[in-house]
Amino acid sequence: MTSTIKTDAQEDQLIQQLSDHYSSILEGIGEDAGREGLLKTPERAAKAMRFLTEGYQMDAESILRSAMFREDYSEMVIVKDIELYSLCEHHLLPFFGKAHLAYIPNGYIVGLSKIPRVVDVFARRLQVQERLTDQILHCVQSTLNPLGVAIVIEARHMCMMMRGVQKQNSVTTTSAFTGAFQRVETRNEFLNLIGNKLH
Repeated sequence: MTSTIKTDAQEDQLIQQLSDHYSSILEGIGEDAGREGLLKTPERAAKAMRFLTEGYQMDAESILRSAMFREDYSEMVIVKDIELYSLCEHHLLPFFGKAHLAYIPNGYIVGLSKIPRVVDVFARRLQVQERLTDQILHCVQSTLNPLGVAIVIEARHMCMMMRGVQKQNSVTTTSAFTGAFQRVETRNEFLNLIGNKLH
């Protein structure tokens, strides 16, 4: 997805449009959008939604390409416990958790901070956890062209905790693997390493 940077005037107009919609929602649920405690709520909610979905304006591949370095290192590189916060596209409720990602370089490594930034790019869109997992994996694979990529995401979904089945302790785990990580021994090494408390 190509990022689109909006001008300040376009951004202000969008915030106003979103604010108007939030005012209608407040009135629709029976609230008084004009009472003191809610006067600025539509604008705050609009700005929060823009922040929580700013991934639509960002290009994950460009982020990776900005910090690629030639290096002969060819062992596993793992970035674990990457915090993520996203919005479920079915109910617009948050889901949150951690991502663990590894890759095996094939001539190039990437600045370590870029991996969490890529996670944020895709997490800050309306998502389902399964697609989020695949998007991060394929971005790293197609941009760095490593010998393999592995990712595991563990998340709690407010749509399960606050509504519906209301299960407070359930955790959803998704995973995906390419290249060398499709071999059982390499995949198990990764899973063992992220399962151990190394820090």
